[in-house]
Amino acid sequence: MWHASLVPSTYSVMDMGHVDAGGGPKPHGGHHGTHTTSVKDLVEDPQREADVVVELTAQRGRISLSSGRSVDGFTLNGQSPGPAITARVGQLVEVRVTNDNVPDGIALHWHGIDVPNAEDGVAGVTQDAIRPGDEHTYRFVVDRVGSYWYHSHQVSHVQVVRGLFGPLTVLPAAGIEQDRDVAAVAHTYRGIRTLNGAEGNVPVSATDGETVRVRAINTDNGPMQVWCDASYRVVAVDGTEVNQPSPVSGRYVTVTAGGRIDLAVVSPARVHVGGATTLAIGSVAEPQPGTPVPKQPVDLLTYGAPTPTGLDAADPDREFTYSVGRKPGFVDGVPGMWWSINGHLFPDVPMFLVAEGDVVVMHIENHTGDVHPMHLHGHHALVLSRNGEPATGSPWWTDSLNVRSDERFDIAFVADNPGVWMDHCHNLTHAADGLIAHLMYEGVTTPYVVGGDADNSPE
Repeated sequence: MWHASLVPSTYSVMDMGHVDAGGGPKPHGGHHGTHTTSVKDLVEDPQREADVVVELTAQRGRISLSSGRSVDGFTLNGQSPGPAITARVGQLVEVRVTNDNVPDGIALHWHGIDVPNAEDGVAGVTQDAIRPGDEHTYRFVVDRVGSYWYHSHQVSHVQVVRGLFGPLTVLPAAGIEQDRDVAAVAHTYRGIRTLNGAEGNVPVSATDGETVRVRAINTDNGPMQVWCDASYRVVAVDGTEVNQPSPVSGRYVTVTAGGRIDLAVVSPARVHVGGATTLAIGSVAEPQPGTPVPKQPVDLLTYGAPTPTGLDAADPDREFTYSVGRKPGFVDGVPGMWWSINGHLFPDVPMFLVAEGDVVVMHIENHTGDVHPMHLHGHHALVLSRNGEPATGSPWWTDSLNVRSDERFDIAFVADNPGVWMDHCHNLTHAADGLIAHLMYEGVTTPYVVGGDADNSPE
């Protein structure tokens, strides 16, 4: 058992685990079929001019907080969170990334944006890590409005925690509906809870009666609760607008690790983000110490009003189970209690096989006693049901799903973005301990390897 669990120093994720075809046909010629496309070739039109150009330089050093305290970590252009990137829907964004001195290398993943596979920013899967002194350019079209973020996907369980991330906002072509728009990027640096890099209460200038869109982004490893002292509406989830959002009072909304929730609030108002930090919008009074979290959540399964989704999941082409458990065994030669997927320990994890155009249904189960924020790269999925209860509210499209212990979700998506995609827990310490699977399109291969000369280590 010990010997069988050892992971080679260099390997391709294409050779990991076992293929699960989800009841669909397996391609002739093995995993990849007879005709193959390299991940390297899955890019945007190289002839198209960029509409938004951003330059980012990653460095190792000290992060200065607004309180005057500083912590060791990593920065982008000398700051953490990194610079806010803003574009309008349909624009092509070009990000030129230079690694000044981050010793393990870096790669930037565009969380929630369904980029072409070559631009996904996962070291060892879609690119080699950017070594110190090197640079890499990402190009992708932002094809949907919403709140997103970017973060390192090289040694991510270390580099994200220590500061390599930033917000990314895609605006409608004609602007925003609200009077004012503000990001609320929550992150914990060495035990210090922050919002947009600031501690405590963060003021937001607004006149009374103005509607403010608050984009809550959770960059930590666990879920957080967000609520407002006044009435508010949940207007978007993971970049998708909510249909007919109703006013909410005295309830919190859960933002899972990696997830984003947009709230519409009317000034003056105080938005509590994770409990220890708040946005003080307009002339709101100082918060009372120890403000309790509301007792009841906003249930996204029933919130808002239904509307057609364009996705018929009644007779899917592929159907998978992603059952997360915990069992004793060895992972890379180390004994312990480890995360399992469908009863198997890393690296014997599923490779979910699809063909382009398939309608896919996935059953996600959690039997671990812990929370798992599940994140599928390159796709948005529609929540069909939770614990057997059908979704009845606004269509709940998600890319970061909070799955509590003993919960079961049924989700569906269309396989419309060819590539080799990570499908993992976004508690990045869980992912580093083997809670990783991949979604593989038949006919697509990757030339990149984990380890190797670039020392790729995505988690």
